[in-house]
Amino acid sequence: MPLLVLAEATPAGRRRGAKGMQTSINVRKRLAFVFFILALGLITVLLRLAWLQFVRGGELQQKALENRLNVMPVAAQRGVIYDRNRHELAISIATDYIGAFPPEIKDSGKAEEIAVKLGAILNMPPDKILEKITRNTGFEFVDRQVEFDKAQKIKDLKLPGIEVVPENRRYYPNGLLAAHVLGFAGIDNQGLEGLEAMYDKELAGKPGKIVLEFDALGHEIPRATHRYIPPQNGHSLVLTIDQTIQYIAERELDKIMASPTSPRKANIIVMDPKTGEILAMASRPAFDPNNFSKYPNTLWGNPLVRDAYEPGSAFKIITAAAALEEGVVKPGDRFYDPGYIKVGPDTINCWLPGGHGSESFTEGVKNSCNPVFVQVALRLEEKKAGLFYDYIKAFGFGEPTGIDLTGEGTGLLIPENELKPINIATIGIGQGIAVTPIQLITAVAAVANGGQLIRPHLVKEILDNKGNVIKKYEPEVVRRVISPATARLLSEMLETVVSEGTGRNAYIPGYRVGGKTGTAQKAGPGGYMEGKYVASFIGFAPVNDPRLVALVTIDEPKGYPYYGGTVAAPIFQRVVADALHYLKVPPQYDSKQKDLEKPPAPVTVPNVVGRDLAAARAELEKAGLAVRVEGSGGQVIAQVPKGGAVVPAGTHVILYLQGDPGKPRVPDVAGLRVSEAAEILEAYGLGLVPEGTGQAAGQDPAPGTVVSPGTKVKVKFFEPSLEVLGP
Repeated sequence: MPLLVLAEATPAGRRRGAKGMQTSINVRKRLAFVFFILALGLITVLLRLAWLQFVRGGELQQKALENRLNVMPVAAQRGVIYDRNRHELAISIATDYIGAFPPEIKDSGKAEEIAVKLGAILNMPPDKILEKITRNTGFEFVDRQVEFDKAQKIKDLKLPGIEVVPENRRYYPNGLLAAHVLGFAGIDNQGLEGLEAMYDKELAGKPGKIVLEFDALGHEIPRATHRYIPPQNGHSLVLTIDQTIQYIAERELDKIMASPTSPRKANIIVMDPKTGEILAMASRPAFDPNNFSKYPNTLWGNPLVRDAYEPGSAFKIITAAAALEEGVVKPGDRFYDPGYIKVGPDTINCWLPGGHGSESFTEGVKNSCNPVFVQVALRLEEKKAGLFYDYIKAFGFGEPTGIDLTGEGTGLLIPENELKPINIATIGIGQGIAVTPIQLITAVAAVANGGQLIRPHLVKEILDNKGNVIKKYEPEVVRRVISPATARLLSEMLETVVSEGTGRNAYIPGYRVGGKTGTAQKAGPGGYMEGKYVASFIGFAPVNDPRLVALVTIDEPKGYPYYGGTVAAPIFQRVVADALHYLKVPPQYDSKQKDLEKPPAPVTVPNVVGRDLAAARAELEKAGLAVRVEGSGGQVIAQVPKGGAVVPAGTHVILYLQGDPGKPRVPDVAGLRVSEAAEILEAYGLGLVPEGTGQAAGQDPAPGTVVSPGTKVKVKFFEPSLEVLGP
């Protein structure tokens, strides 16, 4: 025993003991490392399980369901759109769609047979159907909005993997009526234009679904999950539109589109000036929303809120309102119109050759006198730089009105920092500014209602599925733009336009009517377009208690005359007269005013070309027209206006006489357009060398000069950029 102890105490023994201890430590380290790795792996697995279970559990569960469940959508029924009296303007009608489950069809081995049978019923190419029903998907639409009899035939066939499911189709029972207001909805129940798009969220509702369970091979499992989740139908809209007034407006548009005037476009808006409610909004040409895809997409948008145009003299209402409100002019202030006005180096002509002479401001409004309005517009700018523009913007021009329709435009204003005196002058008479029809009628409604700008709107109420009102839209006053006193004064001045001035064709027997005519040459690439005009009339009635304000715009009327007072005012008269009677608005006069005589009915100009002067004069005077003669002797070789034109009674018809063909006298073509002047000169065997465009203002050789046949006559025409036609 002592020998052993002694041996361990030797250096060699100590080295062996230390080595053994080191080995034991290394083993423990390895074990600890292995344990650490195992623990780390276990923690990783647990974390992964926790991630899959608690974080992605719902997602993975949903994917698992999707692998064994197929969903067939069930569209919600879109809400009804009513007019203000609950007449249906847009409804949804029942139809069906044909759905296919490709896995089940493939498993049946009858894909080609199914395609042939479906193609025969649906009138579709079988190869197209085959491609759909054999795709590597769980569900496919074969056809949408299938007629009842076809859907029933497919049901009766009981084809494997084919289902017939109810859906809805949008239907507009009145066809074209209010098409630009309503817009249309697509095949997937989505609003695409008009109110259908603007209120899509309210109208669409929430779709439902049919859920079917399949096995791993895509076969439907008998007695397995088969759930029907019903759709939530959409809300309904009650519009401010009155179906009857809308019919009246569209009736008149159809008449003028089919008449010799045959314009490119024609529009009407009727509004309640006290509430901003749109009672009618019509445009031609139109489209049938039931078959919208058959019409050019350029017709789908609403031109009454989208398109801008130069308003011409109708804008003088805004100029007058601003000038009266600021006190830069009073009704009795005197002006002198020699037929033109100079603004710096530029000249702006009055629409009446020779001018109106001495007149008051009230008479200037009645006569739609350009020089008068140029002066008052410049007076506003003299009082304070930018003052006229302040009023233009206050009346809502240069920005959307906020009407509840898609695609509303802003119009066009020259940037304020670029304005020159000539710009202020031309804007004062309605040129050099572009407005949308909805902007203009909203602004004039502010004059009619006592000075408050009210936001226009088309939806009156939103109803739930049971017909209960869940939201009501009240009139929204944007701001006051002029005082009630100014509005009342201007309304009375506008009444003289209808009773005595350029708007007499808008007179409605028994009612006080105020309004303004407008005729503006259309702008185009490189300047204004010869012979292309927008004729308009805007007015309201009764003046002392306005119920209606209406705007009529006629784009590119054909023939002569093309003025707002002769083309647009009669349409305003018929629409507003019928609407007032329909609304049972009693005739209203104040105690000091007598009934106004109804102006003579318009006259159709007889064609007297080829007749002698005496016979031609007799026929024209019998028709209630005045006669002006150019030339002497011989027969009538040309006349202005032409035969067939509809003009106010008393209009002068110019008769051009033959004279000596060998020594023609140059006819007077003052006031005629380029095309008219060319036609008259050609009738005399003479040529035309035009300078400028617009209306003839001077000619060389002078009228009455005897010239040789074939002589070229130089005629200077008004510069259109400085001219606005008044009546």
